[in-house]
Amino acid sequence: MLAMLGVLTTFLSFLYFTAPSIRKFFAGGVCRSNVQLPGKVVVITGANTGIGKETAKELARRGARVYIACRDVLKGESAASEIRADAKNSQVLVRKLDLSDTKSIRAFAEGFLAEEKQLHILINNAGVMMCPYSKTADGFETHLGVNHLGHFLLTHLLLERLKESTPARVVNLSSVVHHAGKIHFHDLQSEKYYSRGLAYCHSKLANVLFTRELARRLKGSGVTTYAVHPGVVSSELVRHSFLLCLLWRLFSPFIKSPWEGAQTSLHCALAEGLEPLSGKYFSDCKKAWVSPKSRDNKTAERLWNVSCELLGIQWE
Repeated sequence: MLAMLGVLTTFLSFLYFTAPSIRKFFAGGVCRSNVQLPGKVVVITGANTGIGKETAKELARRGARVYIACRDVLKGESAASEIRADAKNSQVLVRKLDLSDTKSIRAFAEGFLAEEKQLHILINNAGVMMCPYSKTADGFETHLGVNHLGHFLLTHLLLERLKESTPARVVNLSSVVHHAGKIHFHDLQSEKYYSRGLAYCHSKLANVLFTRELARRLKGSGVTTYAVHPGVVSSELVRHSFLLCLLWRLFSPFIKSPWEGAQTSLHCALAEGLEPLSGKYFSDCKKAWVSPKSRDNKTAERLWNVSCELLGIQWE
């Protein structure tokens, strides 16, 4: 017992003294772009907290007109007030957007298009993770419906405005766990088998495939798109899993802050010269390796077509 206590004490002492170095290692890349954004318009989903909030804050600091699109308007207004004060930019606006309801998505898009004549950056940041089995207002499994189909529809509805504002960019937040994902076309809504962890992985693979196919279809349009792994970040995303919340606390020295997690999103939104890499996947502010399933063009095209059918849209 005493020996075990001694080993534990030694280990904790090691963590304590090496924590600064460990944090620096796991912090990852930093966006080095100096691009300023006066006159530019940005939409960020789920920007009332976490990575999205930090992304919105930095883009507002650079002079952009930033729309925080989120489900909880009160939290959004609180975040916007903080960002306005920090960035000294009054052009931080909050609009309601519930990605689990296509009516809300269409209402947001209709209102935005009536309000703004340009859109230069769309960051599909919001998401859910490891939810108990449930369905959206339209009957989609929640991970698929929110993380993939909701952003698929939103991008579709805003795409003409992006094309009118070129050069423009679409940034889709995915995750390294896309490597564990698979698109089960025979059970896309996970009605035959459901694992909350795998459902999240499947939706993140869908994000990468969507980015790939979107880039192919937008080639030469002046709109480019990128998939992003923000890293393992301390955020509200793990709220549905007690175990993950506990692990996040225990291993906090190895976990990125929301500011650190926002860096790759910012890199893909701002860095000059990224146009040839449209459709690629980024981690720590550089192009990263994707799973073979993410590079399957037939799967990407089929998922695109199935998504259009589920949403009742036509997207050439």
